Amino acid sequence: MNLRTVSLRRRVAVSVLLVLFLVLVALVISVDRTFQGLSNRDVDVVLRDAENRAVAQMMRGAAPRDVVRQLSKRNIHVTVELGNGARFGEAPDGGSVQRKNRVIGGAKFTFYADTEAISQAQVRLRKLLILLGLGAIVVTGVLMIWVVRRALAPLDAMTSLAQAIAAGHRGGRLNPSRTDTELGRTAAAFDGMLDSLEGSEQRTRRFVADAAHELRTPITGVQAVAEALVQAPVDSPDRDQMSFLLVREARRAGRLVDDLLALAQLDAGYEMQRESVDLMGLAEAEVARTRFVAPDFDIAAFGESAVVVGDGQRLAQVLANLVDNARQATGPQGSVRISVDSSGFTVSDDGPGVPESERERIFDRLVRLDDARDRRSGGSGLGLAIARGVVLAHGGELTCEPSDSGAVFRVVLPGVISGGAPVS
Repeated sequence: MNLRTVSLRRRVAVSVLLVLFLVLVALVISVDRTFQGLSNRDVDVVLRDAENRAVAQMMRGAAPRDVVRQLSKRNIHVTVELGNGARFGEAPDGGSVQRKNRVIGGAKFTFYADTEAISQAQVRLRKLLILLGLGAIVVTGVLMIWVVRRALAPLDAMTSLAQAIAAGHRGGRLNPSRTDTELGRTAAAFDGMLDSLEGSEQRTRRFVADAAHELRTPITGVQAVAEALVQAPVDSPDRDQMSFLLVREARRAGRLVDDLLALAQLDAGYEMQRESVDLMGLAEAEVARTRFVAPDFDIAAFGESAVVVGDGQRLAQVLANLVDNARQATGPQGSVRISVDSSGFTVSDDGPGVPESERERIFDRLVRLDDARDRRSGGSGLGLAIARGVVLAHGGELTCEPSDSGAVFRVVLPGVISGGAPVS
């Protein structure tokens, strides 16, 4: 998105002045035309009155010369031309006039109305309107500078707050008094964005601090064991035990780094591979893997054949994380079941279950319900966070559902195609 960053003050001022100019031009034209129309109508009335008076006098037998003399005034001139060619009266010499002809009793009367005064008044009116319009534009332009500055003061407040936050002064908010106006909605959205960004920043800092703490433990262990191993005599009976501890702590650190890398890829929008994935095949492969790691553990998969388009390696990681969590929760004497259906798959166990208040928190990063046990098992506290991130990247959902006994994790994926006979 490329936002045009023109001056809002200048744009508003120019727009208002342009509208005002157009309105004033239209007003001047309208007043001028109206004045001209009314003036012409008044002149027509005067000429019609003179014509009627001439007709009345001629009908009473008045001489044409007397009619001309009686009707001719300062702004009205009358001339008459008789049939024998005789002419009485004088036409106005030049100037702006309006005339009207009428034949009365065989004589041709011409009535003239001097409109010079009206034309001059119209010119003065035009000049006055133009001067007043220009004055109004100048005054409005000066006032617009102050008005627009006050009207856009909330935007300056947003700018100042953004600059202050960028300089490191966190916690400031606009706190709009009303949120049902344009600026109110913008300020509320701005505050919401700041809440989200600062909350994300705090979560990131906390996560980095927790991750650093998690890494420090195995790295410290590796360092301590390595130093002890270097200092131990070659024939020391503890060298094998120290080597074992060194490998275990190194694997633990490596697993945490791998999990952190997986989360970073998910946050950065890691592009998933798209292929047809047999969910039942993934479940059976996970059962085989678990039985190889823990031969006596009770795990089984059942359901129907289902195929989804997604990243098979990542979905297998989701299933492995859920099964490993379930196996750690139940202990060696527990049982885990993987159920595949037309919407996804479910991993359930007969362990102690997840408290209702923790069913969302367990998907946060570096969260352990049993911290000591999970540390002993080498867990990083990131497995469920990674699993949910992968499922969300596939457009699905991963939830911990209520259960009377044990924990139930439900994975719903879009576009699952079921087919084939049920597999037990």
